[in-house]
Amino acid sequence: MVKIAVMGHGVVGSGVAELLRKNAAHIAAKAGEEIVLERVLDLREFPDLPYADKFTKHFSDILNDPAIQIVVETMGGLTPAYDYVKACLLAGKSVVTSNKELVAQKGDELLAIAREKGLNFLFEASVGGGIPVLRPLDQCLAANEVSEVAGILNGTTNFMLTRMIEDGMQFEEALALAQKRGYAERDPSADIDGLDACRKICILASLAFGKHVYPAQVRTEGIRQVTLTDVRLADALGGVIKLIGKAVRDGEHVSCAVAPMIVPKEHLLSDVRDVFNAILVRGDAIGDVVFYGRGAGKLPTASAVLADVIDEVKHLRARKYLCWEAGAPDYATDYGLRPVKMLLRVRADADRKADIAAAFGDIAFVDCDALPQNELAFLTNAVTEKELRDVLAAVAGIELVSRLRLAEL
Repeated sequence: MVKIAVMGHGVVGSGVAELLRKNAAHIAAKAGEEIVLERVLDLREFPDLPYADKFTKHFSDILNDPAIQIVVETMGGLTPAYDYVKACLLAGKSVVTSNKELVAQKGDELLAIAREKGLNFLFEASVGGGIPVLRPLDQCLAANEVSEVAGILNGTTNFMLTRMIEDGMQFEEALALAQKRGYAERDPSADIDGLDACRKICILASLAFGKHVYPAQVRTEGIRQVTLTDVRLADALGGVIKLIGKAVRDGEHVSCAVAPMIVPKEHLLSDVRDVFNAILVRGDAIGDVVFYGRGAGKLPTASAVLADVIDEVKHLRARKYLCWEAGAPDYATDYGLRPVKMLLRVRADADRKADIAAAFGDIAFVDCDALPQNELAFLTNAVTEKELRDVLAAVAGIELVSRLRLAEL
C-alpha cells in the first residue's frame, strides 16, 4: 500500500481524488500496489464528500507524516506551491505536479533536489493536460536529436480563434463565449496574453534540449490585438491564425517564441480546432511526430497526474532519470533575431504602394474586402524585428497597424 496526499482541491485536485476512487482497482493493478488517498490540503471544507475526513488545512500534517510517500501538487502558481514542493522533496517525498508555472520557473532546481535525494519529480500534466507528450519526448524519442518543438499549447485561445475564423466573431465576442463555457477565467490574461503557452514551451524546450529555458527568455505575444480583419487577411493568404509556441535549436543555443502566427491550411496544425492542443516534435531519426488531444479539463488532466503517480509508485526504490541542466542568461537567443516572413497591415493610401515596395524590396500586396480603405496589407520577405523597425522608420507617412509572422513549421 502506498499513501499519497493531494495539495489543492480545485478542478484538477478534485479530479485526481475522483478518478483514484472510481478506478481504484484498475490503478492498483497498473501500479502493482494499492494507492490510498491519505490527506487533502485545502483551506475550504467539503463536508459532503465521501473522503471529507481526509481534509486538512495544515501543510505540516502532510510534511510530517512519514506514511505519505508521494505528494500531488495541484494548487497552481508559485506561492506557496514552490515552498511546499521543495519541502516535500527535502523531507524525502516524491512529488507529482500539474503546475506549469512552477516547473517553468523552478524545474531545474526541483529536479536537482529530487536527483540528490533519490526521489522523483514528475509533471506530465503541466503540458497538454491529458495528452501524453513529456514522457514520450523524454523516453520514446530519446535516441533522436530534437531540432524543434512547436504547437498549439493553449485551448482557450485556440477556441477563441476557431470561433473568429469559423463564425466571424469579434475578439470580444469569442472571449465572452469562452468565459461562458468555462474555457476562460474571469481574468483571462494568462491565456490571451500568451503566458500559459510561454510556460509550456519552456518546459518542452528544457526537456527536448536538456537545459532550462526560463519564461523571461521567451519572446511572448498574445492574441489581444488579433482582429477579424487579420483573420480575413490570413484566409486570403491561404492560412489560419493560431497561437503558436515554438522552440528551435540554434547550435549551442535555443530560440523560443509564443505569438499568433499564420499557419498554411495544408499544414495539419491548421485543422486543430476549439479547445484541442497539438504539439509537433521534429527529430533527426523519426522526422515529425504530432501529439494531439484535449489540452485541459478536470478528468483528462487528472488522468495525466495519476499516470505520474503510478510511475512513481513503480519507482519508489529506483529513481527515474528525468532532469535537465540549469539555464544560463545567454543560452536562449531572442527569437526576434530570426528572419521570418511577415504579413503587415499599414495605414497608408493606395498611392504609397510604390514607396512601400521600394523600401521593403520584393513584397506581395494582399487584396481583401475586409481591409479598410486607408490601409494596405502585404507579405514581406524574411526579415528580423530590427530590420522591420528600421524599414518602417525610413518610410514617412505610414503607420503600422498589425503584423503577423508566417509560421515556419
